[in-house]
Amino acid sequence: RLAMMANSDMFFQDGLTGSAWGDWANYTDSPLRAFENETGVQAPLGYWDPLGFSKDGDVETFRRRREVELKNGRVAMFATIGYIVPEYYRLPGFLAPSSKVEFTDVPNGLKAFTVAPAEGLFQIVAFCGFYEILVNKPVDPSDPGNYGKGRLGLGNAVLGYTAPGVKDPDARKRGLNSELANGRLAMMAIIGMFFQDGLTGSAWGDWANYTDSPLR
Repeated sequence: RLAMMANSDMFFQDGLTGSAWGDWANYTDSPLRAFENETGVQAPLGYWDPLGFSKDGDVETFRRRREVELKNGRVAMFATIGYIVPEYYRLPGFLAPSSKVEFTDVPNGLKAFTVAPAEGLFQIVAFCGFYEILVNKPVDPSDPGNYGKGRLGLGNAVLGYTAPGVKDPDARKRGLNSELANGRLAMMAIIGMFFQDGLTGSAWGDWANYTDSPLR
């Protein structure tokens, strides 16, 4: 199996670069050259677009997708932390006083949807929509994900002020690359948590609890 994958890759690389282990710089017709120096192009994969979404070199489409990637990554980072923290700490008091539901009554993970009041879930969705529509205002179309919040997110474009950003270009690029890498990792992590939680009852549950597994 490994040999079949390796041989196909050798044919592909040989056809594009002239050698089975040729320099990709020789592939001068590559449509990826429009984005090979963009933020997020990092070792070991470099610019990775196996499905060819950006092969047409459309800059506007690429920026829109980059903004979506950043947003999803940021949400995934919050979600991952949101899975971990309740395992060790819960806020005191009531989540829903009218329903007599305390924070400690809400289970961690997907089971929270069965306990949290529908009104509370609606509030979360409404807040996210408000933030997306009214608060996140792009300040530079050529810089996807930049909403004028500056370092540590202290700025607010809606109120008319921006926090100072990172002045050092190298430090800024390193920080943006770190954000993208952490966001990508978090997206994979939260999907894994959802999957394991749904099958075992916990994001880090015992697979022995998955009694319906066809692998048994």
